[in-house]
Amino acid sequence: MRIAMIGPFGLAPKGTMSARALPLAHALVAKGHHVKVFMPPWHTPQDAETAWQEGDVALEYVSLAPEWPAVSELASSWRLVRGALAWRPDVIHCFKPKAHAGLASWALWHLRRLRRGTLRLVVDEDDWEGPGGWNDLEPYPGWLRRVFTHQERWGLTHCDAVTVASRALETLVWSLGVDPQCVHYLPNGAAAWRRGAGERVRQRHDLGTAPVVLLYTRFFEFDPSRAVKLFRTIAVAEPEARFLVVGKALFAEDDARFDRLLRDAGLDARTVRTGWTPLEELPDYLAAADAAVQLMDDTLVNRCKCSVKLAELLACGAPVVADAVGQSAEMIRHGETGLLTPVGQVSAMAEQVVDLLRDPRRRQEMGRAAAQEMAERYSWPMLADEALRAYIGDEEDGLSRRRTR
Repeated sequence: MRIAMIGPFGLAPKGTMSARALPLAHALVAKGHHVKVFMPPWHTPQDAETAWQEGDVALEYVSLAPEWPAVSELASSWRLVRGALAWRPDVIHCFKPKAHAGLASWALWHLRRLRRGTLRLVVDEDDWEGPGGWNDLEPYPGWLRRVFTHQERWGLTHCDAVTVASRALETLVWSLGVDPQCVHYLPNGAAAWRRGAGERVRQRHDLGTAPVVLLYTRFFEFDPSRAVKLFRTIAVAEPEARFLVVGKALFAEDDARFDRLLRDAGLDARTVRTGWTPLEELPDYLAAADAAVQLMDDTLVNRCKCSVKLAELLACGAPVVADAVGQSAEMIRHGETGLLTPVGQVSAMAEQVVDLLRDPRRRQEMGRAAAQEMAERYSWPMLADEALRAYIGDEEDGLSRRRTR
């Protein structure tokens, strides 16, 4: 099978294409299929019209149009469509029903109706973009919010199948009138991690033998003040504890606020902040922790997202204590592969973390169970089988079964 993947943006670190589409593409190629990924180099325009290989996966950045409002987006999206169709795929998988990928899926849908072809169109939803979702997080102008809301609803209801990254997204897509048999649950998978050498990180940052609590985050998922309250509560119970914060805030003001709150709480000297670490060093940082915390407020964005960071933590065998929100409660079996606490209850989370810090054997058993579960249930080769079910479908699915509003 020939599968073309279309993305709205390029291979930004931790972005949809690098963290979701590309590992899926590698898994599909390993199963004997041919995959090519088409993207606009929106953040790296100097890479326009570049084609290259990553392993057996072909990738191509299309050229960008002149910077004219609306014309540029339409022209770039058309180049994605033209490039994908020229490759003669059996399936086109559009990642996100918004921006360039959303425009591409709109064009592909109408072209297929005109030509009455057999090309199968699949749309991927890994975040909720509309009201209550990223439209409320990003500083988009009002008109663009309306465009993205329309694109999302239209794209999800005008395709042959939808892949979704979370159970919450699954129910939202159902609510749009899409036949449940056309909706395929495809969470973010876990890469095959090497065993980290945490001692290197401990030596580099003078952590010694202190109990280390890891926060691996971008901060938009929760109020930074809650993380500081959590650190302070843990520090009272475990005076030797140190805190390792890996990642950088999506919004700069959250980084600044977190640092200010740390200083006010007298915790800045006990906290190591690394920002984003090189991918090849990340296993070492995750392995340096005795316990990791995953904080998420109970919002629609958090209920819908499938955290790549959580998948990475579990896959590397970190014992995780997480707010019981959305996919966290799906991916963690409480008491076996991690621990779940009621959302926002700082004292309950701190108590679970402290219990882990004081019980090395439990940490090791939980970490091993988490890594094994991720390897067995969330490996990309296994998830690729579900993607193939979306690509193949059956005789009755597609247009004849769709119910749209």
